[in-house]
Amino acid sequence: MKKHQVTIIDIARALNLSKSTVSRVLTGHANVSLKTREAVLELAKKLDYQKNMLAISLISKKTNTIGIIVPEFSSSYFPQVIIAAQEVATQAGYNTVVSQSNETYETEVANTKVMLANQVDGIIVSITRETKNYDHLKIFERKGIPIVFFNRVCDEMKVPKVIVDDFEGAYNAVDYLIKNGRKRIAHLAGPVSLRISERRLDGYKSALKKNNIEIDEELIISYDLGLSKVKIYVNHLLNMENPPDAIFAVNDPTAIEAIQVIKKRGLKIPEDIAIIGFSNDYASALMAPSLTTVAQPIAEIGMTAAQLLIDQINRDVSDWKAVTKVLKTELIIREST
Repeated sequence: MKKHQVTIIDIARALNLSKSTVSRVLTGHANVSLKTREAVLELAKKLDYQKNMLAISLISKKTNTIGIIVPEFSSSYFPQVIIAAQEVATQAGYNTVVSQSNETYETEVANTKVMLANQVDGIIVSITRETKNYDHLKIFERKGIPIVFFNRVCDEMKVPKVIVDDFEGAYNAVDYLIKNGRKRIAHLAGPVSLRISERRLDGYKSALKKNNIEIDEELIISYDLGLSKVKIYVNHLLNMENPPDAIFAVNDPTAIEAIQVIKKRGLKIPEDIAIIGFSNDYASALMAPSLTTVAQPIAEIGMTAAQLLIDQINRDVSDWKAVTKVLKTELIIREST
């Protein structure tokens, strides 16, 4: 049998009080006697009374809930962003509903439907590597529900975005490798569908050009971020007649996987080949050798995205601002270079 959820009516009947008196106590109104207040709060605690958020949302037209949709949980990046965003949301009085899309477009679409069904006041989103159609996200705009993108963003939608300077981060990483004597630098790039992949590739190429090193397309491999393929691509690079002396990876999981492959080949890092990642994943400092990487201000990304969303929620739709926050990266030098 389904357990009855305790309501204000139950508490009022038990204490022989009016519903309005009990409601005033439970919503913090001051014009109730101390004796009555204590009796209501004691019984509410004893009966495990919970506010009826559905009823409250019908009255206020708000659920005080925001949604967060991320593409995966396999790296530490997205969980760290979520933690930071939740901190800001909680302080502002919002609950959060979190979902991950497992890097598939279909799951991302399903996740947005769940968010709509739960009547969230707004969503924070980072898209999957497969996402090329954004109709499921544009629905939120049409319904007047604010949306903020971070990391992997949709350029088609004029909404707030939080990104890092991927170009500068990649440029600094490759420039550092060149200044340390590396001349044949390979790039394990992300899928061409993602803007971050494009910006990091542009930074890589720009650093080569600036240092008068010819771009060799044979050293650039774009892939779908499926780590099972890294072994194939790294072995392909190492088997070249003139193999690379360094690898710049689109992210840390790719770089970490590459390190494992290179070590199994009996090569020394960084003596034979240097490696740089991107994102400063937790595992990057624990590797042997530890991974040089481009660190992103992950907590700031999450906090900024949440603050932008809450700001939109509190504004009239006509006053929404499609700002883009571009945060700086930092090159963290470790043993792999």
